[in-house]
Amino acid sequence: MSYRYKYNHEQLDFIKVRQGAWQLLCRWTLYFLGSVVLAVLYYFIFSAFFDTPKERGLLRENDMLTAQYTSLNNRFDQLETVLNDIHQRDNNIYRTIFQADPLPMNTGVGGSNRYENLEAFANADLVIMTDRRLQNLLVRSYAQMISLDTIVSLAKVKELECRNIPAVQPLRNKDLTRTGGSIGMRIHPRYKVAKMHTGIDLIAATGVDVMATGGGTVIEATTSLQGYGNKIVIDHGVGGYTTLYAHLSAIKVKVGQKVKRGEVIGAVGDTGLSIAPHLHYEVRKNDKFLDPLNFFFIDVTPEEYDRMIQLATNSGQSLD
Repeated sequence: MSYRYKYNHEQLDFIKVRQGAWQLLCRWTLYFLGSVVLAVLYYFIFSAFFDTPKERGLLRENDMLTAQYTSLNNRFDQLETVLNDIHQRDNNIYRTIFQADPLPMNTGVGGSNRYENLEAFANADLVIMTDRRLQNLLVRSYAQMISLDTIVSLAKVKELECRNIPAVQPLRNKDLTRTGGSIGMRIHPRYKVAKMHTGIDLIAATGVDVMATGGGTVIEATTSLQGYGNKIVIDHGVGGYTTLYAHLSAIKVKVGQKVKRGEVIGAVGDTGLSIAPHLHYEVRKNDKFLDPLNFFFIDVTPEEYDRMIQLATNSGQSLD
């Protein structure tokens, strides 16, 4: 039983007063509430001025993560520099050589806001910026990989073109006596009228080797007493180029045969409507006649090339 003491003014003494259950409950409830309020107050005061071990650990972890994100962004700077250099080389060297459209510089990452859940955090800007840069680098790297694959394919095509496109003389310099008339209006040696001359006359002795000026497939190898006489036509398989070799004394290939640049395919002759031993040589692109002189500069010096142009241009008569 709980008691409390109360001062009695009449008796001038403390008298014992018995407490009821309700009074005891109220009393202990007040004690409890007061303790709780005091404890909460102490907690907030302690939290405001002192960090718990867990909080100190989390702060150190945050500092470490911030430093790592900063270091990661520095590495992104280096990667972007490398990618920009590759991009510049891609556009200014490789794609220029292969005549391909330039690769776009900006390849952004679109879509909805992926960072709504991060925007409330203290370092949200750093995390969001890092993730965006990472996504951008991934997209650009993938695009650059596709571009390099395209360049490899273009290089293979260009390699085929370099092997097959007509790019040299069909006769060796030592076998070439002189250059006759090239493409243009020329006096026909038999009919004595101006007629379009569709190739160039290369004068050499009968039997001199005639070589393919580029790789390709023989699509014609015919003999005749008229016109071109004995002739060979090669389809070079790139750019619509074909070449014709006429007035031959011998044909050393057959239709369907694959030939390489510099391979002997026939011999200089005087067949058809020719009036002297020579090789009539034509270059066509999609059935359009081109001046063969424009394909000879690799084989001769600048001085020899200028002299050849003068002779071919000034010649008023063809040999066929």
